[in-house]
Amino acid sequence: MDTALTALAITCTLKPSPAESSSDLMATQILDALKEHGVTGDLVRAVDLAIAPGVETDMGDGDEWPTLREKVLAADILVFVTPTWMGQHSSVAQRVLERLDAELSETDDQGRPILFDKVAIAGIVGNEDGAHHIAAILFQSLNDVGYTVAAQSSVYWNGEAMAGGDYKDLDETPEPVQKTIDTSARNAAHLARALKISAFPAA
Repeated sequence: MDTALTALAITCTLKPSPAESSSDLMATQILDALKEHGVTGDLVRAVDLAIAPGVETDMGDGDEWPTLREKVLAADILVFVTPTWMGQHSSVAQRVLERLDAELSETDDQGRPILFDKVAIAGIVGNEDGAHHIAAILFQSLNDVGYTVAAQSSVYWNGEAMAGGDYKDLDETPEPVQKTIDTSARNAAHLARALKISAFPAA
């Protein structure tokens, strides 16, 4: 555990701060689990920023993505958490994914995609079905732009369908969810550390 690692959690709740957020809670729990493996992390609620639509690294005046992008590029692990709405990831999550698309044309000094050697964890919360579908979308999108996905690094909670209730209102974290948080953090930290030591080769 000698290799220092950092994580950035981007939560894609539709609720601006300071409203309570199940997405923020899950992201915080994942960051806490990562901390046990020598990973320091920060959390950003994307809806609090003026992230312009588009697929460029900077969409011009008023666009706050460039500041968030610097944090994304600096982090070894991206924790991407979204609520479920109508069986889909949130519109805020889609906006962030679209902005990450710009990284397809960005390369490092070896000519590799700039997000190579970085690891992604997905978190999904909601009181309806759709978590596996959303995880598939998130992981495919993040992998496309260069992220690597560790084994069992999708964390989700589905409440009872049509019954209401939020993850943040639970008295305690369900054991299967906590076990998945712990597994995803352990595996993501291990993979990120391995990639720090032995990076993907240049083309």
